[in-house]
Formats: sequence, structure tokens, C-alpha cells
Amino acid sequence: MSNSGNSNMGRRSLLKATAIAGAGMLLGGKAEADERQGGARRHHTPPRRITGVLAPAITPFQAGTYKPDVKRYIRHCRWLLSHGCSALAIFGTNSEANSMSLEEREQLLYELADGGVNPSDLMPGTGACDVPSAVRLTRAAVSVGASGQLMLPPFYYKGVPDDGLFRYYSEVIQRVGDSGMRIYLYHIPGTSGVAIPLPVIERLVKAYPVVVAGMKDSGNNFTFTQSVISAVGSVFDVFVGSEQWLLQNMRAGGVGCISATANVNPGAIDRLFRTWQAADADAQQAALNVVRGIFSSFPMIPALKYAVSYYGADPAWPTVRAPWVELTAAQGAQLVSKLAAVGFTMPGLQTTR
Repeated sequence: MSNSGNSNMGRRSLLKATAIAGAGMLLGGKAEADERQGGARRHHTPPRRITGVLAPAITPFQAGTYKPDVKRYIRHCRWLLSHGCSALAIFGTNSEANSMSLEEREQLLYELADGGVNPSDLMPGTGACDVPSAVRLTRAAVSVGASGQLMLPPFYYKGVPDDGLFRYYSEVIQRVGDSGMRIYLYHIPGTSGVAIPLPVIERLVKAYPVVVAGMKDSGNNFTFTQSVISAVGSVFDVFVGSEQWLLQNMRAGGVGCISATANVNPGAIDRLFRTWQAADADAQQAALNVVRGIFSSFPMIPALKYAVSYYGADPAWPTVRAPWVELTAAQGAQLVSKLAAVGFTMPGLQTTR
């Protein structure tokens, strides 16, 4: 992906060392194993506390080959960070992360870091159905200095007991064994089919203070959100999974949102985050809800990519990976028409090309 042979060789060595260290953990190695991989781990400062608006950055793919388009990916991430996002939840649901291999995600992570995106502005998704994959992705994220790791529960088996959920997260934390971890639990039961109950959250916070740092709550049940904030909010940062809940979350003691539509509307969402105590906060929230509603009336990922393509005048963006399909021309025209009717824009997007 990179034109630099030395850079590629360094990343390949790091990928190999990451995999070896993860395998060593599963075979009974100690948590310190990743510190002895020939200097493979990159030095990093302590992770910063993340608050504000995060986008699960959408991933551009090349038409025909469906390979990640690194240059467009870096450009989009830079645009997001310069137009309202405080950090990026790369490899999230709307990033099509679970349509990518572990190697692709690791490589994109290193390409971002090498491409000028500050790793402290990243909260990569590192959850997986199996512990070894979650360990590997989490260690890679920590190795580059990411400030957080957003971790889905193991989402294939349903009806698992609370002890099993706790064990999953506990094993990942212990096998990575790095104080630089900041785990954010990803509660999205409508998609994953696996909820993260409050007793499990409380138990994890007690067992791993500081390391278990917060959560993204995409459950669309603000009663649950409030219960988490009330129980552990003084030591555990709660992001809602849509800007539709942002004002309520801030008023309840939350710290921001991680939202699909932050990919296209980061500035307006960030303004509400920064001015949630202002007199016009409710009006701002209502305006955000209108834009969110427009995008939600279409398949979200294809709609986000179509918007970036249209407003960025870049026809390469609409490509999605299976099982998604691109918006039809008619759907795209409807989306643009609805957005135009509410004065929607994406300032500065074309200038990043």
C-alpha cells in the first residue's frame, strides 16, 4: 500500500510480531510477552481521555477489486478530524469492519498512523467472536498508541450468561496485558444480538478500573443509558450511538456520541456537543434529528458513501462490500433531493481530494 519499502517492511515485522505475541498468550505466555518481540511495539504516550463526537469512519473500497482504498481513507479521516470529530472510531459498524479481514484492519491502522493521522485520535474497533482475534486487534491498536479500543461482545452465540461475557472481556484484557489499553464496551444488541447488562459493566469497571474506560451505547434505550451513567458514570465515560440522543446524554452526564452520520455532518454535531447548555440546544438537536432521519430512511452505509461521493465530487466512493449493495441511481437522487431541501452541505470535502 505504501511506496516505501522500509515502511512496508517495518509494518510486516510488526504484524508478524503481533500475531506471534498473541499466539504466545494463548499458549500460556505471560502478559509481558509483547514487550519482548524484538522491539516490535511502538512507543506511545499514555492514552488521552476521549470525549466529544466520533465517527465510525466509513471505508472506501476500489471498484471491482474491493480492496481498501488507502489514499481516500486517509483523506476522509483527515477531513473528519478537521471538521468537528474529536477522534475516530475506525473499524466500527459503519466502517464495514466485519466485512474485512484481520490483516486488512491491521494494515489500515498502520497506514493511518504512517499517513499523518495522530494515533491518539483513534478508537479502533477490536471486538471479535473469538478471543484470539480480539487480542490481536487490541494489541495492534495499543501498539500504535490509540487512545481507546471499542470492543464488541462475542456476537455469534446468543443467550450467553453474564459470567461468559465477563470472562470474554477479562481474557482479552489479561492476555493483552498492557496498561495502555482503554477498553470501551460496544453495546449494540439490535445488531450483535448480545446485550451487555449493567451488572457485567459494573463488574468489569470494578475488576479493571481505568482500563475499562467507557462504552458506546447503541441500544436506543435511554433508560438503560441513564442507569449506566448513574451507576458508574463518575469513572466510566458513556457515548451514545446516535446524535439523536446527544443532548439527553450530555444533560445526564455522558461525554458525547459515536455516530454513523458524524461521517457526513460532523460540524453540526460537534457544535451541539460544545454548546449543549446554550439556549438553542433543543433547536440544534431537532435540526440534527432531521438530517439523521433522512440518512436513516436509506440503507445507512451505502447512503453515507453516496453522500461523500456526491458532495466530494468523487465517483469512486459509493462502492460497498457484500452483503451491502450500492444505492441505485434513483435512491441516490432521492437522498440528494431530501438533503438539499434542508440545506445540507459538507464544507471543504472537495478540497481534501
